[in-house]
Amino acid sequence: MPSGEIIVEIQRIGAILRVAAVDVATGTEVTFQAPASATRASIDRLAANKLRYVMSKATTPKA
Repeated sequence: MPSGEIIVEIQRIGAILRVAAVDVATGTEVTFQAPASATRASIDRLAANKLRYVMSKATTPKA
C-alpha cells in the first residue's frame, strides 16, 4: 500500500495530461493519462489508487 507520501509529476500534452506517480517509501512508479480538464484532487486520487493496485499485485502470489 502507498506509504502516504507520493510524488506526482504532471505534463500537459495537448488535450491530455501524462501523470507519473512514485511512492516514496518503496520507489514504486506508475504512469497514466488523464484528460486536461481533470482536477488535481482527482489526479492525486487516481495516482494513489493505481499505486495501491500495482503494489497489491506485486505482493499477491501467482496461482
